[in-house]
Amino acid sequence: MRLQFLLASLVLPLSSGFVTPNNGMTKTSKTTTTTSLSVKRMPIMMPTQEPMVPYRAPGSSYDQFIGLQSRQLRDRKLWIARYIDEEASNSIISSLLYLQSESDKEDIKLYLNIPGANLRPALAIYDVISELKADGVKIATTNIALCAGMGSLIAGAGTKGMRYSLPNARFLLQKTGMDQVFQGQATDIALEVRNIKKWNELMNVEISKVTGQSLERIDNDLKRDFYLSSEEAVRYGLIDEVLLPMPGKRTPPSDVVDLGSFQSGSEQKYQREGPPPAEGQQQPGAPGQGMFSNGNDDDGPKIAKG
Repeated sequence: MRLQFLLASLVLPLSSGFVTPNNGMTKTSKTTTTTSLSVKRMPIMMPTQEPMVPYRAPGSSYDQFIGLQSRQLRDRKLWIARYIDEEASNSIISSLLYLQSESDKEDIKLYLNIPGANLRPALAIYDVISELKADGVKIATTNIALCAGMGSLIAGAGTKGMRYSLPNARFLLQKTGMDQVFQGQATDIALEVRNIKKWNELMNVEISKVTGQSLERIDNDLKRDFYLSSEEAVRYGLIDEVLLPMPGKRTPPSDVVDLGSFQSGSEQKYQREGPPPAEGQQQPGAPGQGMFSNGNDDDGPKIAKG
């Protein structure tokens, strides 16, 4: 009896879910469950890790794959293409000190694309560069895209005569602010603001040392964001030369060229600038001539002219 009672108590709740009253009649509905395999194709993405390139160590008979940045670091080239915070500052400073320990006679080349930087980490890099220059290490800086804020100061901190920029690169000089949100009592906030004003005044002094401009002019220029093109940065004293492409120069395949074929000499030339055209010559940029064309065929095969 107990077994029959248990079976009835189990069957009644199950059957009640399938029976619905409809005009005094009951209708039983059957449900079926289907299981389908859902496959989602993931998009093909480029690898995000550092590219690997072959490298043969001196005295070795075989090549090995190492990271691209490590390979360039062996050639004393350091790329700084990121926002500078504490982690980036530690990595950059350790790389600079390592290159100095390897050789203090060879140059160090810095390629910069700095969208911004925190004040204290960037000043630490600036102080290390100044210390290396004082020890006799020559440091070349090249702005390849944008140097904003403290990045402009780092670009101008290189050895005089070795501060370069690509033609379309930009510079942004601006006053610094708080690195992060500061909370506390009103007196503590006032002390922090006073400290930031003091650091801005010290930054103006360092920019004056780098550019040779007066403190009054720098303070007036930095009241708002102060943008400079490569040519304007040369005139301002922030860098020394603009690297211009040389379409007429053909480099032998055996030579290693950095960032293409560029020139920089004692006489600095800019885009759309140059000596006035001689009589009978077209103005640069006129129809039939490129911006850097000189009107002859010395840069290529000789062309027979009738």
